[in-house]
Amino acid sequence: MPETLPPSSFTDVSTFYALFSTTCFTLVGLWWNVVQSHTDWMREPAPRRIVGGVYPSFLLPAVMGLFAQVGGVEKPQVWRAASIVLSVIGCASTLRLPARARGDHFITWQRAASALIAVVGAFPDLARHVGLRPIRTEALMLIALVVLAHALVRRYMAGEGRADEDA
Repeated sequence: MPETLPPSSFTDVSTFYALFSTTCFTLVGLWWNVVQSHTDWMREPAPRRIVGGVYPSFLLPAVMGLFAQVGGVEKPQVWRAASIVLSVIGCASTLRLPARARGDHFITWQRAASALIAVVGAFPDLARHVGLRPIRTEALMLIALVVLAHALVRRYMAGEGRADEDA
């Protein structure tokens, strides 16, 4: 007979979100260190908006992780409300990016991931269709969001995602 795993505990989810939030806050700090070494990025409005657009890509998932720790499985309304509000803020922040950056497929995927996070926060029973608890489904989507943010950073650092000076 195969061994069955015990049901997941609050501690497992809490530990994940603690590490996740810490990592995301560290990435926010690292991003600002990179930005400080590239003062040319801050001279023009279009590149400055893109640089600022990367910031919420790491900050908002970090804050969502903090709310997930506070609410956990015992008070899901805490993380659900935070996920909805912060996802809407994340989607709105991508709309402020210059036209060339808005057309970037990473930003489109990032916006879609944010929207899905909000949907699962609003309708947690949807997560059960994939066999996961809603808070774990949110965790997987937050991981995807941060991976997409890393892709945006890489593209921007390589110069591919930067808007033209006149954008």
